[in-house]
Amino acid sequence: MTATAYPEGKTALLCIDPYNDFLAEGGKLWPALSEVATSVGLHANLAQIRATARAAGLPIFILPHHRHHASDFEGWAHLTPSQAAAHEYQLFAQGSWGGEWYDGFGPDHGDIVVKEHWGASSFANTDLDVQLRQRGITHVIFVGLIANTCIETSARHAAELGYHVTLVRDATAAMSAEAMHAAHEINGPTYAHAILTTAEIVGALATVDAA
Repeated sequence: MTATAYPEGKTALLCIDPYNDFLAEGGKLWPALSEVATSVGLHANLAQIRATARAAGLPIFILPHHRHHASDFEGWAHLTPSQAAAHEYQLFAQGSWGGEWYDGFGPDHGDIVVKEHWGASSFANTDLDVQLRQRGITHVIFVGLIANTCIETSARHAAELGYHVTLVRDATAAMSAEAMHAAHEINGPTYAHAILTTAEIVGALATVDAA
């Protein structure tokens, strides 16, 4: 992949599911994610990218998963395995600590919070596409969780809609090293325009192309 220029006024940072249940000690899925997250320095990398994006004047979008409650999916015919598991464990349960933003990674300073996604794609049945297009965004940078589910599905959807897509390999995590490898080495290169490290994206955003 060739070097990518990130045009001023047309680039946005998209942060998926920055919930306590994913990112905090005591979160329901943190035990499953912690090994990979720790190995890549997830928290520090997310913080660095967010700070760099904010300093560069990039809009930051928060892409939240649906906050579950007991009556979810009543009458639904075709739950996915992920939806069924999330419902069973009440991930990001509405009104719970696990469904609150992880400290420092929630919306701030005019960040845009899009409608909650029910499945893996942050575009499906939400306002994300119109929010991006109304702001003239053409380049989207994905960070957050999980690499091989919501990140991959949302980023694929973005590519299908004509956006320039960047994945950041160490600003995400998965439940296994194999899942991370598949997300970035096997599947990612089939749709993403750039797959970078935190250091690489920070360097690119520090000199946002004003052309």
